[in-house]
Amino acid sequence: MEKELHYPLFYRRDLTAFWALFADNLANIVILSGICLAVFDMPAQIVFGRILPGLGVSLLVGLSFYVYLARRLARKEQRDDVTALPYGISTPVMFVYLFGIIGPVYWGLKASGNPDASLIAWRVGMAAAFIGGIIEMLGSIVGPWLKRVTPRAGMLGTLAGIAIVWIATVPLAKIFENPLVGFASLMIVLAGLVAGIKMPFRLPAGLIAIIVGTIVGFLAGASKIDFSGVALHVPIPVIGDLIAGIKLMFSYPAVLAAVLPIEIYNFIETMNNVESAEAAGDKYPVRTCQIMDGVGTMVGTFFGSAFPTTVYIGHPAYKRLKGRCGYALGVGIVLFLGAVFGFVDFLYNLIPEAAVAPMLVFVGLVITAQAFSASPAKHALAVAVAIIPHMSNILSTKIRSAVSIANAEMNVGSVEFAESCSQQGIAWIGQSALSQGAIITGLLWGSILAMLIDLDFKKAATFSGTAAFLTLIGIVHAPNLGFHFTTIFWGYLMMTALFIAAWLGKIEKDPEIGELEFKGN
Repeated sequence: MEKELHYPLFYRRDLTAFWALFADNLANIVILSGICLAVFDMPAQIVFGRILPGLGVSLLVGLSFYVYLARRLARKEQRDDVTALPYGISTPVMFVYLFGIIGPVYWGLKASGNPDASLIAWRVGMAAAFIGGIIEMLGSIVGPWLKRVTPRAGMLGTLAGIAIVWIATVPLAKIFENPLVGFASLMIVLAGLVAGIKMPFRLPAGLIAIIVGTIVGFLAGASKIDFSGVALHVPIPVIGDLIAGIKLMFSYPAVLAAVLPIEIYNFIETMNNVESAEAAGDKYPVRTCQIMDGVGTMVGTFFGSAFPTTVYIGHPAYKRLKGRCGYALGVGIVLFLGAVFGFVDFLYNLIPEAAVAPMLVFVGLVITAQAFSASPAKHALAVAVAIIPHMSNILSTKIRSAVSIANAEMNVGSVEFAESCSQQGIAWIGQSALSQGAIITGLLWGSILAMLIDLDFKKAATFSGTAAFLTLIGIVHAPNLGFHFTTIFWGYLMMTALFIAAWLGKIEKDPEIGELEFKGN
């Protein structure tokens, strides 16, 4: 008789993975809450009474489903080491919704003196997330096909760009802003999770890092206990507000134009994250995951969420932490209860950001390392080139933010601003173009170089031709949708023509050069 598989719902090692995923989602929730309250003047009733409970429902539904998928995969393959897909709020998408959708609506209404500016902005944000959920689901039609034809270097390389820039670099800067808290926590995380040093009392390194950071934070005045924000916020359907938001969306064509490319980004990110999980040993159905992401997002909007949710980047890190399925379910339950009972503000005051940041740095480093190790050695340069657009993305984003703070009247899109940047050695026009649609650009360039390395000029032409088309309609390298007959578009057409010529001419590799590979000792 075959021995029954032992795959418990909760496993001791799940606790470390729990803290990593919890910290990542909590950081995003705290950031969006602060921006909605302080920047968009949304009342606490909307932020804590509608948006966060809606997100709590979305996270609980999505994470529960991915726990189910993990348990199904474990039974199917008779493996007890299956790791559930992480799920949460995509950081880049969150910022686009904040400053590309909610922000412009709010600022426009505020300038005209509309007293309901924040309410209307929230409703439009909800509607945009709902429409975005539909687009995520439609991505399931092309997702599996894209996964088959796209080189792993392109998919994992562009994920590595997000990881090293947004998940590792930004939190590491937070650590250096508060080194007394951050350095101690970072060393504990690196010692326990990278070097494999056994922690006291067999406690998870992530938990010890947060405890130590919080204690140091109290001594340094960076932590406090404050229960003033704790209150009951039962998730209540807001269908009327959602319908009103959908009607209002047609008054804001710029919002509609922003939703399409960012949701294409979102379903491609899901595809890439599922590919990352497969590279780590857990094969999940791409189409099912893309449909679930759309469903999870839409369910959240019914209760007030204005932000899409997706399969999270970082599965290899959680697998390295020996997480199974309990870590994901635990995060879903805790964040749902935290939103319902108003504990987000309490945790924000209690745990210093620099104590949480080391877990994010670890996740970012693991994802980046996996992109190189899981791709063919000869495609290492393809992985590297896929990272570059994300570096431009953070540079462009931070410069725009700095300019808006220092000089609200300066137009970062003007010729004068570009010329001023050029005088300082900043290729602003190029950096902006690279940053627009960074995840798609990274995927395309990583794939083009991988195909070029393989001398598959036909596929290289297909990817460069796709890049030309996406540039033409404004999905990449443009601030909005529309027809853009730019020099970048013509440049891609020239690349495509060269690849076609090489394919028809049956060009071969120079034997004196050979293949450039990067191999370990």
